[in-house]
This record gives sequence, C-alpha cells and structure tokens, in this order.
Amino acid sequence: MRLHLLIATILFFSFPDAVSVAGDTRLLSVISGTSKHDFTVEIMRTPEERSKGLMHRRQLDAKHGMLFDFGGAVIARMWMKNTYIPLDMLFIRENGAIANIAADTVPHSLDVLSSEGDVRYVLEINAGLTKRLGIKAGDRVELP
Repeated sequence: MRLHLLIATILFFSFPDAVSVAGDTRLLSVISGTSKHDFTVEIMRTPEERSKGLMHRRQLDAKHGMLFDFGGAVIARMWMKNTYIPLDMLFIRENGAIANIAADTVPHSLDVLSSEGDVRYVLEINAGLTKRLGIKAGDRVELP
C-alpha cells in the first residue's frame, strides 16, 4: 500500500499532465449547420472538480475537452487562473443551445468570463476550434 502511494505521488509530481482530473469521460457532439463535431470530454460535476478544471495541465489533445455541469441553470463565471492552455469556452443552455462563446481565452488571466444568461454547462476546447469549425452561438450540443 505504501509503495503504491509513493509511486502515485512520484508520478503526480513528475508528470502532472498524465494524472487525470476526477470525472467521467464521454463523447459529446456539437452540431453546427450541417456539420457534426465530436469531442471526447471529461465531465466535471462536483464543486471540487469544477474548481480545478484544466488548471495546471500543459496540453489538451485535439478533439478533447472538458464539460462543466452545474446541475441546473446558473450564470456561469469562469477564469483562466493557473490554466496554461488557451481555450474556447462554450456556454450552453440546459436544452443544449450554445448561448455564447468566449473564444481564444488568455492563459493565467484573472478576467471573469461569463455566460450571457442562464446556462447549465460550459464546454472548454482548444482555442481557435470554434472559429476553425464554424461553431457559433445558437448551434446545438448533443450532451452525453
């Protein structure tokens, strides 16, 4: 038991990007016009999971992301503290419609990025993807 704990501690501090944040991993699709874009996402449901998010990670694989589930409609407020990866944040209503997008967020910024109205989810993907894929407010997300 002690050896496993020691190995896990060494791995965490040696390779922090290799240690996954707690959470469920699922497939999610964004429907934009006639195009469907699939992403493998980690789902953050608890306050502890949501507070950590993608902090301290150095990369996010292509077609991967993180979905924050607030459990109900809220004005979502996000920031980039301790986040090294520039992101696009999609603020998503309970019905799956994208309310607004914060594109090309600035790593380590303490600026608050908010939803325009109540949303239930925030999807974080690599910066520039919404523009490259043509994803915009009003598009729909098929949630897991």
